[in-house]
Amino acid sequence: MQTASAVALDRVGGMASHLDLTASSLDITRWICDVPSVSGNETELADAIVAALSGATHLDFFRDGDTIVARTNLGRAQRVVIAGHIDTVPINNNLPTRDIEVDGEAYLWGRGTVDMKAGLAVQLKLALELTDPAVDITWMWYDHEEVDAELNGLTRLARTRPDLFAGDFAILGEPSNGTVEGGCNGHLRAVVRTHGVRSHSARSWIGENAIHKAAPVLERLAAYTAREVEVEGLVYREGLNAVGIRGGIAGNVIPDLCEVEVNYRFAPNRSVEEASQHVREVFEGFEVEIVDSAAGARPGLDAPIAQQFVAAVGGVPRPKYGWTDVARFSAMGIPAVNYGPGDPHLAHHDHEQVAVAQIEDVERGLRSWLTAP
Repeated sequence: MQTASAVALDRVGGMASHLDLTASSLDITRWICDVPSVSGNETELADAIVAALSGATHLDFFRDGDTIVARTNLGRAQRVVIAGHIDTVPINNNLPTRDIEVDGEAYLWGRGTVDMKAGLAVQLKLALELTDPAVDITWMWYDHEEVDAELNGLTRLARTRPDLFAGDFAILGEPSNGTVEGGCNGHLRAVVRTHGVRSHSARSWIGENAIHKAAPVLERLAAYTAREVEVEGLVYREGLNAVGIRGGIAGNVIPDLCEVEVNYRFAPNRSVEEASQHVREVFEGFEVEIVDSAAGARPGLDAPIAQQFVAAVGGVPRPKYGWTDVARFSAMGIPAVNYGPGDPHLAHHDHEQVAVAQIEDVERGLRSWLTAP
């Protein structure tokens, strides 16, 4: 019989021949990271997950494409949804994984270690092992998180099986340095346009330069002071920034159009409508088109079940500045937090690396809370 530690020795072509969820969370992280699953190519990993859990008779399964849902149905008083995405951003010479040390601390290096296969590994291990949890659990592992929202596995699932989202509390395994991060900022993209009149650059006085007219747009952005907003005890930092500028026709033509693309990250006490209105007010006098937006999520830490979770895993909750899928659950009225191993500053970085101790701590924290009487 193969032991948990033996998985590292059962190698075929440099990696274990199958996904063994009795292994340590570290070894599971290594295995699933070494199976590339860039958005749109998650099937191999999804198949491996299904095979690894095929003997878990305490779980009911549903699969939609490469999104997998596994649920206990024990008749518990409360249900918790625990979710994580199985895809990564593109690989850039950062696989296979390798073990490294940073200031004497053990890390696992490679694509996906932070975002978010270490968190996924913990979830998979607990899904197999927790046959009699204190709450009913819905495990959700989904595809296409790193690309357009319309392709996201949770988007599809919400459309076809919204009943599977039912729960009293949700946990996303996104990297949070092993501490609870509550809610998330919303985000909005807008295009601010200036118009002019084309002319030959040798007779520029005949035209009107649209790029020059964009100078006040940039001046307003440079002078803008972003808010720091306290929401349910957590302080969210906003940001309003130019992220792109487009203009110009030819080297000898005065341009008649300039577009400045603006990104606004706004605290979760603002709705998308309020955020849109704020951006229009900042750029009053200019043409403004809102091209993309998503609401944020309030922390939800005032819910008793959320407070119990924070007390069980320890640490001081922090705000999540980036947008995550906790917003989907918040929109459904389900309090949700981010809790996973890995430094979010290293997500998508070419040198993603996760502290081994954080993987172990998150497993211990989740296990303790999910099995507490």
